[in-house]
Amino acid sequence: MPAKIVVVGSFNMDLTAYMEKMPRPGETLHGHTFKTGPGGKGSNQAVAAARLGAEVTFIGRVGEDVFAQAALDFWKGEGINTEYVARDPANATGVAPIWVDDNGENSIVVVLGANLKITKADINKATHVIADADVVVVQLEINYDIVEYVMQVAKAKGVKTILNPAPAGTLAADVIALADYLTPNETELEVLSGRSGDYLASARSLLTRKGQTVVVTLGSQGAMWLNAEGQGTVPIFKVKAVDTTGAGDAFNGGFAVALGEGKSLEEAIRFGNAVAGLSVTKMGTAPSMPTRSEVEALLSSH
Repeated sequence: MPAKIVVVGSFNMDLTAYMEKMPRPGETLHGHTFKTGPGGKGSNQAVAAARLGAEVTFIGRVGEDVFAQAALDFWKGEGINTEYVARDPANATGVAPIWVDDNGENSIVVVLGANLKITKADINKATHVIADADVVVVQLEINYDIVEYVMQVAKAKGVKTILNPAPAGTLAADVIALADYLTPNETELEVLSGRSGDYLASARSLLTRKGQTVVVTLGSQGAMWLNAEGQGTVPIFKVKAVDTTGAGDAFNGGFAVALGEGKSLEEAIRFGNAVAGLSVTKMGTAPSMPTRSEVEALLSSH
């Protein structure tokens, strides 16, 4: 049986211009390459999970513009259920104009638009899908009241939740307490816990009830986990990285699928690490998400 994953989150169309150097205020420069591509943390995680063979439903909001149609077409091609994606006549689909210079430095402006207008009614329409899920995943590129509401609904239905607190933001302690799994990176851990330095102490401060686990993704140092039962670190897979954007989303998608399939915590983290490792060997975010067979091949070779 495939894992049933529900992702409530964001879609942003990435609009990337590549140029020799960044323009100064008031300056017009010629870029040499332009690319559009599907992005947004929620969408990337949904794609990661779908390519791993999960049954994925995406809940979110897009506008009534050309980027919205591109998103819906993209998800359909990935086999993702979009029945609960609302079209918003008053707000544009999220976009991320990105400038990249020839040294690899980038500047990004994220305009979240319709992503910030998800309503409780949008979630209520999908309550039965949430109730039927193995795992529900949320991030922080949508309105925070909905992050809380989704986890409340999932908790009431006895469904496991993953809160990926990205991009970094502060949440009330009672909202953090709703999450069964918290998956921050170092920066997000610092912002969420209000502490710096000792990762273990910071992670421990987020655990406020039984049944909670914090998994801190530490880049090349692997992923550190901590819960009431113990703690540990799961190493990464050594690969040749060409583009690390989207690695966190790849990890979360993989981790959700593995948990949904009943794998143990350390197995699920190792699986997530494999998905993230493969994603950084290709350019882009959603397009770089690996297939199940690629992940299985990497796992069996180690």
